[in-house]
Amino acid sequence: MSTDVTALFDRGGRDYDALVAANPGYHRDLARSARRLGIAGGGQGLRLLDVGCGTGASTRALHEVFPDASITAVDGSARMLARAREKAWPATVRFVHADARRLPEAGVRGPFDGILAAYLVRNLPEPDAGLRLLRDLLRPGAPLAVHDYSLPRRKADRLLWHAVCWSVIIPAGRCVTGDASLYRYLWRSVLDFDSPPRFEARLRQAGFDRVRREPMSGWQRTLTHTFLGVRPDA
Repeated sequence: MSTDVTALFDRGGRDYDALVAANPGYHRDLARSARRLGIAGGGQGLRLLDVGCGTGASTRALHEVFPDASITAVDGSARMLARAREKAWPATVRFVHADARRLPEAGVRGPFDGILAAYLVRNLPEPDAGLRLLRDLLRPGAPLAVHDYSLPRRKADRLLWHAVCWSVIIPAGRCVTGDASLYRYLWRSVLDFDSPPRFEARLRQAGFDRVRREPMSGWQRTLTHTFLGVRPDA
């Protein structure tokens, strides 16, 4: 993430958990994306990467779905990461403070048997380079799951996103934190991000095979997705 975006997450890190708790599907959907990695069993002997872990919600989802895996969780926001580390974790989970664009420099090295990137790629200044790095951190044949908002170009979906942000997300952020800057950024960044077909094409261009998209449920069905791909075997 850029320095400015990281600063927004640092300011919002203290109260982030309280705000996402107001979304009843937030944790359920992260677990759904973790399961969609398609890794059999509980992950015994496997190394998984949670990049953009924030306060640990996506890490918790990975651990609950794959309780026997070794999980490395990374985030660029020191305050978000501090909140994650305050929670109870087994010895198989470790947290690393690092810029998602410079993971090997921070000691985060592959090969990983699966990667979950939740609400991350949209925030990268160079998403193509970020996706290529994630591909290179996977072992051949291993999956990536990108969990994020991606709006279709239909006017109805964009109007729904405007309505949710300005009637719920931004006012709640202002009420809880006294500063809605992070949530205004969220609103705008989603509007500026790829449509689902464009992001699938971006994954293919970054070298992923078997690219596909799975929706969420309820009001987020057309807005939030799991984008899936695998590093080619050869």
